[in-house]
Amino acid sequence: MNDQDSTAPQGPIAPGAAPHLPGARGPGAAGIARFLARHRTAAWITAAAVAFALLGSGAVVAGASTRSSASAPAPLPVTESPSPTPTPTPTPTPTPVRPVPGTVVPASHLRTCSVAALSTDSRLGGFQSQVVNATTGEVLFDRGGGTPSRTASVLKVLTSAAALSVLGSDFQATTLVVKGSEPGSIVLVGGGDLTLSRLPSGTESTYTGAAHLDTLAAQAVAAWQADPATANTPITSLVLDSSRFGDPAWDPSWNRKELTDGYMPEITALQVDGDRDNPKQSTSPRSSDPIGRAGQAFADLLGGSVTVTRGTAPSGAAQLASVQSQPVSTLIKQALIVSDNTIAEMLARLVAIKSGSGNTFSALQKSTVAGLQTYGIDTTGILIADGSGLSDNNAVPPSYLTQLFIKINARQGNLGVIFDGLPVAGGKTGSLSYSDRFTGKNADADGSVFAKTGWIDTGYTLAGIIHAADGTPLTFAVYALGDVGDNAKQAIDTITAAFYRCGNNLSNT
Repeated sequence: MNDQDSTAPQGPIAPGAAPHLPGARGPGAAGIARFLARHRTAAWITAAAVAFALLGSGAVVAGASTRSSASAPAPLPVTESPSPTPTPTPTPTPTPVRPVPGTVVPASHLRTCSVAALSTDSRLGGFQSQVVNATTGEVLFDRGGGTPSRTASVLKVLTSAAALSVLGSDFQATTLVVKGSEPGSIVLVGGGDLTLSRLPSGTESTYTGAAHLDTLAAQAVAAWQADPATANTPITSLVLDSSRFGDPAWDPSWNRKELTDGYMPEITALQVDGDRDNPKQSTSPRSSDPIGRAGQAFADLLGGSVTVTRGTAPSGAAQLASVQSQPVSTLIKQALIVSDNTIAEMLARLVAIKSGSGNTFSALQKSTVAGLQTYGIDTTGILIADGSGLSDNNAVPPSYLTQLFIKINARQGNLGVIFDGLPVAGGKTGSLSYSDRFTGKNADADGSVFAKTGWIDTGYTLAGIIHAADGTPLTFAVYALGDVGDNAKQAIDTITAAFYRCGNNLSNT
């Protein structure tokens, strides 16, 4: 079965008959057929025209198609138009920044105040010096400031700074009396207090406020009598224990005349009044046996017949009495103002013991430098042979002192203790109050120079702080070394007074 309409006529159309139009029904279709029959020729012409037109248009299309495939590029495929891509906004080109140095160097101050002529004064010998603006840290003047050299008593400033760092400002040295190992025996144990006085309580030695031996003896006797085990037994034996400090008691680099001239005792943990012949005088000859002098003075206070020997206290011995030195803060002031060697050596040795470095002179290099390192200043080149500065073997660059005095001037930590102990030019007391210091034209610096003096056979020194005439705080150090005479002090004062006048206008040329 096919899809033909069952109503369509079967067979060919007869000539002259009207074609049957599918779907034609009724008289309308018959009318059209009769019209075509009457006008057969016109119909065929019309049909031919239509056919020609259709064939022509097809040829045109075919020709176009032929030309397209032969000579024109293939048409682009028709696709869905994509969304237009937005034109990006141009990024503005930044204006080039003019390069600048990483560190802006401030303009240098043109300084015109010269001390060049004064620095060549022959009285200064081997001259070294440095001056620094304590506010800005700028070096204003320098002659060999980085070279380590002997400092004389200026070294006491370093000893004091180490003591404040290691011991603390409140530390006190303690002298003890304990029971001995034999019946009737007691032991006097030196704790390193070289200021302990044999003068009666109420009488001041050269060390104001020092502990007194008679106080210690009274305590010991009272405790001995209060103990039922010893109350009825007299004290018949005294043992002297000075083992806290090791030997030697005298540094080999020291001139022995310092002992007889009255500037230095042998350094023992047990002694009285710095072993002076005259406890009330700062400069007084010392003995060759400070331990024996202290022991005999104590035995005399006990009364009766007491034998005196040397030894050490029994381990764990019962304590009978104790007295303490002044605190470190007071001891430093007493050492600096008159340049007391005894206290300086006492502090240096106690620093070595507290730091665990040892108890002899050989321990001081390690212990003192370690104590100074807490202040954050480079200690390279520093050599420490003693605590007082008496040895020629000490070496400190002037530049270290100017840096340390910046911190002292600022009273950093507890370093204000050192500032308060410094001699003052033209002051009422201390080593800068003497009649040969800052006199004449140099007196204009009186009250404005706070400094530690130094003197040994091979040089004179001065270092500290200047409140300059223009208001600038300066730190300075001056060394006059070699074969120099006592008049080196006046040459040092002269150039120091010039530093005072120049202030921040001090020139290095």
